[in-house]
Amino acid sequence: MTQTARRRSQGGGRGGRPATLTPGRVVAAAVEILDAEGLEALTMRRLGAHLGVAAMSLYRHVPNRDTLLAEVVTHLFSEAVIELRPAEPWHEALTRFAVAYRGMLLAHPHAVPLLATHPVDTDRGLTLLAGLLGRFDASGVGGQDALTAVQSVAVYVLGHALAQVGTPSGTAPATGPAVDPAATVVPLT
Repeated sequence: MTQTARRRSQGGGRGGRPATLTPGRVVAAAVEILDAEGLEALTMRRLGAHLGVAAMSLYRHVPNRDTLLAEVVTHLFSEAVIELRPAEPWHEALTRFAVAYRGMLLAHPHAVPLLATHPVDTDRGLTLLAGLLGRFDASGVGGQDALTAVQSVAVYVLGHALAQVGTPSGTAPATGPAVDPAATVVPLT
């Protein structure tokens, strides 16, 4: 029996060839590393090792670490997006969003400094929050006022979570690019 056949018969898989990578799998693995080891540990080399592939193969799915971090931020933020209840008023939906956002932040304490310095991409954030923003619109609250309200609540929740978790071990104090508050949807500080 060949070594490859022996591995397959013992449940060893496809004979040394790693499982197919997808952008979703890469981002999920990045979140696993971030949760377990902190932001400083999240390197392309470490991510490749975690996935059992060469770091260079990751670049087919994410062009660089900054893009990876942006994808992680979007992935985590999407965990806080709530399903709206029928006829739910904007203030109740906003409260539930705040609770869900806080829950996500506390479930991923190493990610809080990242979310504080890397806002969600504007277009993707607007898409994720379309239902919530629509509740404001249905109540006669204009688009910019609705966006300001959601941003204000998100920043408040993020700031409080940052104060709660501090800087978790394995995560360097957050530094990031200057942020234009008018150009972003959520979490800005």
